[in-house]
Parts: sequence; structure tokens; C-alpha cells
Amino acid sequence: MPERRRTPTLPARLTARLPALRTPADPGCWRSPVRGARFTAVLGVVLLAGLTVLFVTGLLSYAAYNPDLDPVNDKTPGKGWLGFYLFAWPTGPHWLYRLTQGLHVTVGVVLVPVLLAKLWSVVPRLFALPPARSVGHALERLSLLLLVGGALFEFLTGLLNIQLDYLFPGSFYALHFYGAWVFLAGFVTHVALKLPRAVRVLRSGGIPRGGPDTLAAPDPLPATLSRRGALVMVGAGSLLLLVTSAGRSFDGPLRRTALLTPRGGTEQGQGANAFQVNKTAAAVGITPADTGERWLLTVRGPAGELRFSRAGLLAMEQHTAALPIACVEGWSTSDQLWRGVRLSDLAALAGYPDRPPAVFVESLQRSGSFRKAALRDNQVRDGRSLLALEVNGAPLSPDHGYPARIIVPAAPGVLNTKWVETLTFGEL
Repeated sequence: MPERRRTPTLPARLTARLPALRTPADPGCWRSPVRGARFTAVLGVVLLAGLTVLFVTGLLSYAAYNPDLDPVNDKTPGKGWLGFYLFAWPTGPHWLYRLTQGLHVTVGVVLVPVLLAKLWSVVPRLFALPPARSVGHALERLSLLLLVGGALFEFLTGLLNIQLDYLFPGSFYALHFYGAWVFLAGFVTHVALKLPRAVRVLRSGGIPRGGPDTLAAPDPLPATLSRRGALVMVGAGSLLLLVTSAGRSFDGPLRRTALLTPRGGTEQGQGANAFQVNKTAAAVGITPADTGERWLLTVRGPAGELRFSRAGLLAMEQHTAALPIACVEGWSTSDQLWRGVRLSDLAALAGYPDRPPAVFVESLQRSGSFRKAALRDNQVRDGRSLLALEVNGAPLSPDHGYPARIIVPAAPGVLNTKWVETLTFGEL
């Protein structure tokens, strides 16, 4: 009697049609035909150049605050030997900080698509098992962890700072500074391990002879986009971000295209004062009563304590300087024509007629960061460093620091203190 065949049950039939369950650790789980060694190598070389620019300009930005001059300038206390490179920030060229910080922010924004594409291209490696096959492999994985974690953290905090006045918990300056060094540890180690292979891959036009493409999918899906097309898409994304962010460093129509760097907008006053403002008088609690006729500037030094009204300052010898304002968020102005009293002349009145020293500046601002700041002696001595009373031929507006503000060549915007109340000359 022939054996009777059993008809599979419905659940069994459905199960048979389902593909085998694959985990992220299984290379077959990743089937994009775009992934490959050459694709990753191209992105890696672009990031090598761009991230180097970011790191160097970031360190320069930190040095520009002169954090080793006075505790009020130091937003990363306890940095220890990480501040080994700090130097006295120069006053020339007068556009120096505008250039370095503009590059820092713009390059950072432009690299976002490249960074995301690079992480996507190597994501299968993050799940590879075993986690460490040797000491060298363990070192590579550790460097990758520091590199990926540090890069994401730096980009996230940086983008929050330029977009939203920084909503991340903790001090932006401290977290961004220490995060940069963690990132650098992973970056340098990873480059040392991977750069020789990346160069060989690019020189050979693909994988070196005899070596498998370990980044390519073993069972790729049909291609809908070539690797060259994917690179073009990444480049187009970076170009779009460039167009919508770089304009904050330029005048004219380009400034209106900077939709992704909203800090320092275009409608910031009228007439001579119609240029960027980071913090307004109202935002920091400055009232007309604070800056009215009763306002007096206090100047301290060996000559004692001197007080000057705005009319008294206007009666002194006036000097002009064409200087920009450049902010850590990446926006800047063109050169504005400032007029006021030289800081070196005020230092002479305070008792330093020959060699002006550093100065400690205090603002009427009662809350917020940098209401107090210190300037180095080389900044005080520069003839373009002013206690400005006017800009572009008109009195300062309240939002631009009326009745008097500091303006110093090449200094970050926050050191150009507004609503100045006291200047104390002497060793800090």
C-alpha cells in the first residue's frame, strides 16, 4: 500500500517561505551593492582633510579666548596639559578669527553628509564577531569606538551651538574641548592603522591584488545606484549645506541664503547699526536707566580710580578703526568703522603711560557668560583697540553696546564686551 504524503500545515508553509533570520553580525545581513573599499576610502580621505581642518581651527578658536590669561576667560578649568599649545592670541591680521572660525563652522556643517556616509559604509564592521581577534584588531576596534563616538558628539554639540543657542546639558566650551581630544585619540590611531590601506586601494583603483573587498556585500542586491552616483549624491548634499550655511560670513545676497546658520541674522538694527547682534540689551537685562545720563565709566590703575561720562570720553582724542565682529557660532560682519578712545590712551590715564598692561573689562550685563573678560597687553597696545562710542558715523545702538563697548582686532566677539562699566588695568 503506497505511503500517504502529509500535506504541510499552513504555519509550516508560511515558515518555509520566510527568509532565514540574519543578525547584524552576519555579513549576509548587509546587502547594499554600494558598499566597498574604494567607496569608503574616498570618503575617508575627504574626512581626513576636513577633520584635520576642524581640529586645528577648533584649537585656534580656543586659544583666541586667551584662557590662560584669567579665570574669567577660561571655560575649561582643569584642562591641565591639554592646554600645552596655548599662546598669546595676535591682533593681526584683523580678520584672523573671522577666517579661522568661519572655516571651522562651515567645514563642520559641510562634512555632515560625508561623515554619515562614511559611518554607513562601515556599519557592518561595528557588528563583526568576534569583537577582537588579536591585540591589533582590538586596538583598531577601540580607535573606531573613540572615533565614531567622538565625531558624533563633536558634530552634535557644535550643530546645537550654532543652531539653537546650545541646548545640550553642561558647558559647551568644556564638553566640546574635551570631546575634541577624545576624538583626536581615536582619529590619529585609526588613521595610522587605515591610511596605508586606503592609499593602496585608491592607487589600484579598487582592491589591491590578492586581497578581498571585505566591505563589499557577499550577496548584494541588484544595483539601483552606482558607487560613483552615491559619491555624487554625498557631494551634492555637502554643496547644498555649503550654500545654506556659508553666507553668514559674507555681505549681500549670500547672507540671506544662510538658512542653516540662523545666529546673527540680517535684520539687526537700522542705519549705521544695521549689522549682526548676538545678544540684545533686553536679553541681558540692560535698561535705559542703566545707560542713561547717570552712566559713568570707571577706570582703575596706579593713578587711582577715575570716572568718565560719555560726554567726557567724546571730548578726548578720537580714533577710528575698521574691524569686523566674528562669533564662535561662525557668523561675522564685514569691517565696520568704529570710533572712540584708544585703550592704550585710557591705560596711560590709569597710570601706565609707557607700556600698557592687560585689562580686566566688566559690563553692565548682570547675567550670562562673558559679562567679564580679560584682554592681553598686546591687545591693549594695538592702536586699533578702542573703547568704541560710535560706529559707521553714528552713536552705538543699545543692542550694539551703548554707551561704550570694546572693539579689538582679531578677537572673538564675546571679548568685544558691550555696555562697558569698568576697566581695570594691571597685571592679571
